[in-house]
Amino acid sequence: MASVRFVPMPSSPVAGRSKPTAGSGSGPAETVASGGQETGKAPTKFEQLKAGSGHLHEPLASELTNDRPNFTEGAVQILKFHGSYQQDNRDNRRKGEEKDWQMMLRLRSPAGRIPASLYLAIDELADRLGNGTMRVTTRQAFQLHGVAKANLKEVIGTIVRSMGSTLAACGDINRNVMAPAAPFQTGGYPEARQLADRIADLLTPEAAQGAYLDLWVDGDLSYRIKPEAAVRRVKERQKEGALFSGDAAEPLYGSTYLPRKFKIAVTVPGDNSVDLLTQDIGLVLFCDGSGRPLGCNVYVGGGMGRTHNKEETFARTADPLGWVAAEHVLDLVQAIAALQRDHGDRQQRRHARMKYLIHDRGIDWFRQELGRYFPHPIGRMRREPKAKLQDYLGWHRQGNGLWFVGLPLLCGRLEGERKAGLRRLVETYQLEVLLTPNQDLLLANIGSSQRRGLRESLAALGFDTAEPPAPLVRHAIACPALPTCGLAITESERILPSVLERLEALMARLEISKAVLVRMTGCPNGCARPYMAEIGLVGSGVDQYQLWLGGSPGLTRLARPWLEKMPLEELESTLEPLLLTWKQEGGVRSSFGDFVAALNDERVRALLEVA
Repeated sequence: MASVRFVPMPSSPVAGRSKPTAGSGSGPAETVASGGQETGKAPTKFEQLKAGSGHLHEPLASELTNDRPNFTEGAVQILKFHGSYQQDNRDNRRKGEEKDWQMMLRLRSPAGRIPASLYLAIDELADRLGNGTMRVTTRQAFQLHGVAKANLKEVIGTIVRSMGSTLAACGDINRNVMAPAAPFQTGGYPEARQLADRIADLLTPEAAQGAYLDLWVDGDLSYRIKPEAAVRRVKERQKEGALFSGDAAEPLYGSTYLPRKFKIAVTVPGDNSVDLLTQDIGLVLFCDGSGRPLGCNVYVGGGMGRTHNKEETFARTADPLGWVAAEHVLDLVQAIAALQRDHGDRQQRRHARMKYLIHDRGIDWFRQELGRYFPHPIGRMRREPKAKLQDYLGWHRQGNGLWFVGLPLLCGRLEGERKAGLRRLVETYQLEVLLTPNQDLLLANIGSSQRRGLRESLAALGFDTAEPPAPLVRHAIACPALPTCGLAITESERILPSVLERLEALMARLEISKAVLVRMTGCPNGCARPYMAEIGLVGSGVDQYQLWLGGSPGLTRLARPWLEKMPLEELESTLEPLLLTWKQEGGVRSSFGDFVAALNDERVRALLEVA
């Protein structure tokens, strides 16, 4: 098979019966000064809140111990940097009554790694102080739901004391760093996981970490994240030249941190389990035959979030930046973060992600401006094998005589007997848990003599590791949406199983057995990355969804939006003509996404019965 690189595709407008929802972007961004504040413009209320928070301390600290069941808006915004969102259960809303306030917690777990001791602590907290469930996110972290404000300190404090963290899992800062979860000991996988760890440590905020420990473990600095020596040396350079924010306490981020969230993923050539092109920075790590890192292909400017009826917002895949030698990768990462800090839009939050900066200014401008922050050469991209969405389900040799097993978790939700049973297995065998971007869970470090017993125990929990999930179910993911997400317009996680059953029945009737990548969200923010799917359903009204089509199975092409408000009851009647045509004309020669992408617009409109 010929070697190819990831090929980013531009965003496209909605076609057919509705107005476009994805546009080509707004005009050039304003000239910015150091620290990211636009010259001549007063800071926004949100930027002032961050600047006046004492490095993410107030007003959160003052409100944490009061008797109110909820935080004020200012404290809610600062709370996000500490890894928590304030929510209310909309199923429990009653007119004239207090909302059912609760907190969602998200962990920081680079490459999805959860040691046994931390897993057991999270499991116990979910039962005792949460809603009894744990949820694997699409960024390889656990979320806990249903935590009362009064219990927040105990929950986060227990996580920290169990050698976990929620710092920077949310907020205008670098989020959880992704990497392939598979614990293979060869093929560059150990080095990719190590690089993810190093980047996470490198971009950990300095002063904010002090505020974090002060609030949740009474200032016990023994829990401070301690980077290895090589990372510390690179981190010291944050105090120099254009990298320096001007704030000695927070040298990289400054007192206002980044304009918006920032996402990074690392992978190895050919493995696209991390949805590489959806990241602010995507790194493909090449190693030599002995596993020594050589360098990275670097992609920049991906992002999924958008807003309905705001054409200036759109999903975007990352652009190739170039090749960087291994010894300079960490310097490059913090240089890109500093560039976004200084040039990202701090006046319009909808326009603040790095994808808009690169879209507006262009990759050539970005590469040139990066030279102010990064003094090392950026070479031509190296060729990569064809990208594939890996999921690691079933049994695999890990290396060194050990095994791991991948378990499917539709929508990532762990609850009931499955949750209790997995706890028993992790506790008994002291297994490491690894979370995948596909919301699945891996159990690692399994000895050969333990395989039979584990296989039987997993089968008793409903995990038939010998039989892979149905093709539609295997890669389908959804966001939580209702009832807890404050941004949700309609359902996602709770109805994805029934949507997949309906699609399976339709395809069985049409005698189609090939897999199709389906993703679903309850709003346009794109947490389940629906804009990369072959069939993407994006909530746009009560029981109504935008229909996106044409992504690729390997997650290398952006889908296109075709219908603005498709009633969910019309799912089968809408898709049947297109699926049938794929069977008749595409057959085994192409995936569904490739087939749709190759059709001309008029043909797609006709098959969707779009005027």
